[in-house]
Amino acid sequence: MEKILFINACVRPQSRTRRLAACVLEALQKKEGGVQEAMNPETVNPEEVNLEKEAVPALTGETLALRDCLSAEGNLDAPMFRYARQFAEADVIVVAAPYWDLSFPASLKAYIEAITVTGVTFHYTPEGVPAGLCRAKQLIYVTTAGGFIGENDFGFSYLKTMAQTFYGIQNVTCIRAEGLDIVGMDGEAILRRAEEEIRGASFL
Repeated sequence: MEKILFINACVRPQSRTRRLAACVLEALQKKEGGVQEAMNPETVNPEEVNLEKEAVPALTGETLALRDCLSAEGNLDAPMFRYARQFAEADVIVVAAPYWDLSFPASLKAYIEAITVTGVTFHYTPEGVPAGLCRAKQLIYVTTAGGFIGENDFGFSYLKTMAQTFYGIQNVTCIRAEGLDIVGMDGEAILRRAEEEIRGASFL
């Protein structure tokens, strides 16, 4: 069975982004294991990294120096690389992050810094070009916004570029619901429509 990794950057108890992500995970599980198996959480539960609980620290001068030293020594089993190893070993990755300030929460940036490790998730070719080492064949990014995102989803653009350029994951998809808090818009209807589209999506 494929390993599904769920990166959860949602912080609100009733997160609408988390709700859509749950729909994505359910669709993936049913595709992978069938309806009966998908009802058994012991066999199909994704491996989750809850960024609020994990509190992944941002890199500092000290931790960056330690990372460089461990990487140069080839000590890639060090505890600080556990997120990178987990990411590299996943078959499908789902990232749920609300749309904040044209991007995503800072916790996700810290996580990206933690997984971008030479020799684990990518390496440099002799020409100095990054090449991916990750096993995942697909990354799905899920986000929601109270207003309209339009072309200003810099968070997704950044993660897509990292995935394709550094991690070697070319199939990167964004699922989003926007305009949820605009006066006159039916936020619940927008979410339900997004869920229906997810369940009928051919790319899952």
